[in-house]
Amino acid sequence: MKHRSGLDRRLNGEILRLAIPSILANITVPLVGIADTAIAGHIATSAGAGAAALISAIAIGSTLFDLLYWNFAFLRVGTGGLTAQAFGSGDKVECGRVFVRAMTIALGCSLLLLLLHPLFLRLALLCIGSTPEIKELASKYFLIRIWAAPATLGLMAFKGWFIGMQDSVSPMATDIVVNVTNIAASILLASGITLSDGRCLLPAMGFSGIATGTVIAQYTGLLLAGCIFLLRYLRPLFLPVLRNVQGRIVPKLRAVFLGSQTSRFFRTGADLMVRSLCFIAVYIGYTVISSYYGDSLTAVCSIMMKLLMIFSYFTDGFAYAGEAMTGRYIGEGNALAMRSTVKWTFVWSFSLAALFMILYAFGGELLLRMMTSDELIIADAKAYLPWLLLMPPVGCAAFNWDGIYIGATASRQMRNSMLWATVLFFGTFALGRIALPLSLRTPELLTHILMAAYFAHLLARTVYLTIKYKTIAKL
Repeated sequence: MKHRSGLDRRLNGEILRLAIPSILANITVPLVGIADTAIAGHIATSAGAGAAALISAIAIGSTLFDLLYWNFAFLRVGTGGLTAQAFGSGDKVECGRVFVRAMTIALGCSLLLLLLHPLFLRLALLCIGSTPEIKELASKYFLIRIWAAPATLGLMAFKGWFIGMQDSVSPMATDIVVNVTNIAASILLASGITLSDGRCLLPAMGFSGIATGTVIAQYTGLLLAGCIFLLRYLRPLFLPVLRNVQGRIVPKLRAVFLGSQTSRFFRTGADLMVRSLCFIAVYIGYTVISSYYGDSLTAVCSIMMKLLMIFSYFTDGFAYAGEAMTGRYIGEGNALAMRSTVKWTFVWSFSLAALFMILYAFGGELLLRMMTSDELIIADAKAYLPWLLLMPPVGCAAFNWDGIYIGATASRQMRNSMLWATVLFFGTFALGRIALPLSLRTPELLTHILMAAYFAHLLARTVYLTIKYKTIAKL
């Protein structure tokens, strides 16, 4: 009993050591979305676009990047789990190999995105039912921000690898720099700098400045992550990879992609890509469906999604801790520590969920006013505030299970959970819409059904992964 108590104290200390830096970094993530929405909601353009059009364009433009980048989520998710298990087993050379594989694939994928992005944009806009004005603004946003693709995919690989190495401080520093730079650059570029005497130091770019600020921030973060890697990890991990293989650089790198671990990397990546496609279907479905209900409700759905997800950036800190520690203890073959890790990460996550339910209950309107000053949007959004109270308990369980399963590299179960969640999302919306009499199929009621469908997808993930936990609990 005393041994178990000591283990729990040690594990809780380790969970907090890994989770707190991730939470501190994640706090800045929603601030970027809030800042982008707030900038769009307050600036005026020479074309005279209103707040609803600008906010909707940001929502659609960001969704297009979700559609692209979630296809490559395996660069973070797969890299994190495989690195954590290699770390737990004490295989430093394999830790280095995982990094090389991930970064090489990230570079290749980013070049492919830069090559194909005009075709993607053209096809994506055909599926969106917004006004021509919003489509034009969303296209402008996309065509600027796409040039951050190499940095964005590279940062995915870096973050997964750092977490797998039980290092949450390095991704924290990188995320904070990226997000703070993003906010500052977007504000400065969108608004410009004019001195009190009328001299203009920086011309205002308006709406284009929001996307340009994101590009600058992504490359700043990549530079910082690269410096951290070179200073802390290059000598003990990367150089042994090259020393253990004979021949020139190209044959050495080719050898990194040979063997069973490489097959495992790609097999895991394939499952996670299917999972990502399901995520894309849900989130794109959410945005596309809302885009048919008018500019105001499109903006409301965008704001609600950001508010619904604020708590996830806190619970994700414990999910990242669970990911790193689960992978490590599986690599070590320590079943007791792994199961205790699962228990305590859930205790911490549910405690945060309770706090956020209180925040949403008493501060919902204040949060809305932080997002926009448009009174029509605020008035429309108030009707959907009760959904904020339902999401945290179910959502935190889904996010925490994701971390556990990532660490266990249980990619098949993660893939299947999202397949069921996607079916339930679209099924709930379709059945809800059909059940409504024609006279009641107003945009407002259909938006409530959309919120219910999103809740149902979170519930499906939680239930499925809870049932399947026994498949990974046995080492």
